[in-house]
Amino acid sequence: MAEFFNTPGGIAVLILAQVLAVVAFVMISLLFLVYGDRKIWAAVQMRRGPNVVGVYGLLQSVADALKYVVKEVVIPAGADRSVFILAPLTSFVLAMIAWAVIPFNDGWVLSNINVAILYVFAVSSLEVYGVIMGGWASNSKYPFLGSLRSAAQMISYEVSIGLIIVGVIISTGSMNFGDIVRAQDGNLGLFNWYWIPHFPMIFLFFISALAETNRPPFDLPEAESELVAGYQVEYSSTMFLLFMAGEYIAIFLMCALMSLLFFGGWLSPIPGLPDGVLWMVGKMAFFFFLFAMVKAITPRYRYDQLMRLGWKVFLPFSLGWVVFVSFAAKFEWFGGLFARWAVGG
Repeated sequence: MAEFFNTPGGIAVLILAQVLAVVAFVMISLLFLVYGDRKIWAAVQMRRGPNVVGVYGLLQSVADALKYVVKEVVIPAGADRSVFILAPLTSFVLAMIAWAVIPFNDGWVLSNINVAILYVFAVSSLEVYGVIMGGWASNSKYPFLGSLRSAAQMISYEVSIGLIIVGVIISTGSMNFGDIVRAQDGNLGLFNWYWIPHFPMIFLFFISALAETNRPPFDLPEAESELVAGYQVEYSSTMFLLFMAGEYIAIFLMCALMSLLFFGGWLSPIPGLPDGVLWMVGKMAFFFFLFAMVKAITPRYRYDQLMRLGWKVFLPFSLGWVVFVSFAAKFEWFGGLFARWAVGG
């Protein structure tokens, strides 16, 4: 058997098994993310939330998914059928393939490439095409306007996210997620993580992630005064499910990025406790809890406020931070706090 896995066929089987394991983790997590999202909103609003289907309502997400799958697929008469169908598939597939470079533990990664951050940034940038295709193919003004608003919003906050990540790359000297996590390892536990040297950027990254994934209070492409679904308004059944699943997967990806970039990934916060995948998953769950709480307690922004925040506040601040981190790493200010590549991590 060991010899078989050294052959091209065996290697292909191993790769397929690893891909299926990552897909299974993301899809199973998706069911619990939707359930947790609804339960958190219900708790804030002092109501029960899902509590009928399954024990404590745990199967409610499964029931909703089955409902979408068995419903009739409705395509508007004037729509471009091929693009209309391709748009939700594009959003879902691009959200999934970004997980190929996300490590869950030391060595637990599907593709351990040296330019992992560039890969994630490139894939996430392409997700805007699914939104634009969905709005344009619907052959209706409301979805088209919603897709344009969403595209402008996503592009605006991708710039800030990219500059924030550049600061982390400068500190580490690597674009590999494993190297970034290992650079945060040390004898001080959580006080070795990047949340201390890059503290202001945590809030900018979190808020930019909300806007990038169209989450409240920045969900303007999905609902403003008209209270419709924006670029999704003409979609139903499985195609709408793919859009929604792609959105939640992108949110979970942002939770993983925050864990890896600023909070040590799979590293234990307390020296002496073993590192492991449970720390990584726990941190991701915590950040998703923050995403859900923001939706439950914050009012919606106006679109002009959203764009002004991105271009006039976040962009100059993150650009200035890159300049500051560059000098701090080059001259090893603060005892090399910003230069893990220079002091050995």
